[in-house]
Amino acid sequence: MRPFVRFTRIEASSGLVLLGAALVAIIWANSPISDLYERTFETHLNVDLGGFAFDQSVHEIINDGLMAIFFFVVGLEIKRELVLGELRDRKAATLPIIAALGGMVGPAAIYLLLNAGAGGEAIRGWGIPMATDIAFAVGVVALLGSRIPGPAKLFLLALAIADDIGAIAVIAIFYTSGVDLGYLALAVGALAAVWLAQRVGIRSLTFYVPVAVLAWFFTFESGVHATLAGVALGFLTPAHPMYKPADFDSRARSILDQYPIEPEEIEGQEHADHEALLLSKVAAESVSPLTRVEHRLVPWSSFLIVPLFALANAGVDLRGTSIVEALTSPIGLGVALGLVVGKIAGISLFAFAGVRLGLGRLPDGTGWLHLVGLAAVAGIGFTVSLFVADLAFSDRGLIDLAKVGIFIGSLAAGLIGAALLIRSKAPAST
Repeated sequence: MRPFVRFTRIEASSGLVLLGAALVAIIWANSPISDLYERTFETHLNVDLGGFAFDQSVHEIINDGLMAIFFFVVGLEIKRELVLGELRDRKAATLPIIAALGGMVGPAAIYLLLNAGAGGEAIRGWGIPMATDIAFAVGVVALLGSRIPGPAKLFLLALAIADDIGAIAVIAIFYTSGVDLGYLALAVGALAAVWLAQRVGIRSLTFYVPVAVLAWFFTFESGVHATLAGVALGFLTPAHPMYKPADFDSRARSILDQYPIEPEEIEGQEHADHEALLLSKVAAESVSPLTRVEHRLVPWSSFLIVPLFALANAGVDLRGTSIVEALTSPIGLGVALGLVVGKIAGISLFAFAGVRLGLGRLPDGTGWLHLVGLAAVAGIGFTVSLFVADLAFSDRGLIDLAKVGIFIGSLAAGLIGAALLIRSKAPAST
C-alpha cells in the first residue's frame, strides 16, 4: 500500500497545482495581455547543428517533449499495477478493466451520436471525452477523506490506469498519420537496445538516458506521437530489484561484519565511508529501477510538467468563443456530455453487467451509489483530454470548442461525483 498511498497523495496535491495553472491560463488568455500568452507559447526555438535542425515552438516542446516524461511516469505506474498492484490479480482487476472499457465506449458513443452528421474534422474528436485525469480524480476522492472506503479508492485508481492504457492505444492507433517506417525502425531498435541492455545486466543510467532520448527523437521523426516512446520506456523499466529482501539483509550484514569499526580506530571515518559506499550500492540494487525512477520523477511530473502543460493548453479566449456557443455546438456538447453522461452510464452499466455475469465483484465496503459516484469522478478528463483535443483537430476554433466542453464537462463530473460520494453509505453486511 505504501507506493499507492504516496502516489495518491502526490496526485491529490498536484491536482490543486494543476487547477491553479489552468485558472491562470484562462485568466491570462482573456486579459488585456492575452497577446503575450500567445507569443509566449508560440515562440520558436531554433537549433542548427550541421545536418541536425530543430525548430519547434514552446507549445510543441511542452506537448511533444516534456509530456513524454509525463507519459513515461504513466507507463511506470501502469506497469506497477500490472506486475505488483491491483491489476496483477485477475479477479481484482477484472471489474475495473470492464468498467474502464465502458468508460471509453460510453463517451465515444455519445460524441459520435452528436457529431455523426457534422462530417469533416469534427468527427475526429471522439477520443477527447474518453480520458480520465488521475490527478483531479484522486484529488476529489482525497478531499472526501474517510467517507470513501479504501478499496473504492483503489478501484478508482485501477480504473483510471486501465483507462490510460486505452487512451494510449487510441492515440497510437487513431491519432498517428504519415508514419516514416525508417525512423520507426530506428525507434524500435533503440527500445530493443534498452531491453537487451537489461538482459545483459547493464545498470548505469549513463547508457539508458541517451538511448531513451534517441528513442524519443526517432519516434518524433517517425510521425508516431513522441509521447508514446515515454510509455514504451516505462513498460520496459524493470519492476523487480536485483537483490531480494533476504539477499539485501545477508549482504548488508556481511559488509558490516566483514569491516567492523573499533571505537579506538584512528581512521574510523575513512573506514565508515568505505562501508557506507558498499552498503549504498547494495541498497540501491535492492530497490527496483521502476520504484527508484518513479520516486525521482513523479514530483517533477506532477508539480512542474503537468501544470506547465495546463498553462500552455488551457488558455482559451472566451471572448471569441462563448460558453453558450460552445455548449450548443455538436463538438462542445459532445465532449461535455461524453465526460458526464457517457462516463457515468458507461462505467456503471459495464460494471453492473460484470458483477451480474460473475466476472467481478464490488470492492469491500462499496455500494452501487459509491460506484456511480466514482464513475462520475472518472469523467474529469482534463489533462489527457486537452492533449487529445490538440491531436484531433488542426482548426483553432474547433480546439477551443472542445476545450470549453472539457472544462464544463470535467467541472460538472467532479461536482456530481462528489455529491454522490458524500451521500453514499457502505452496504449492509450479510
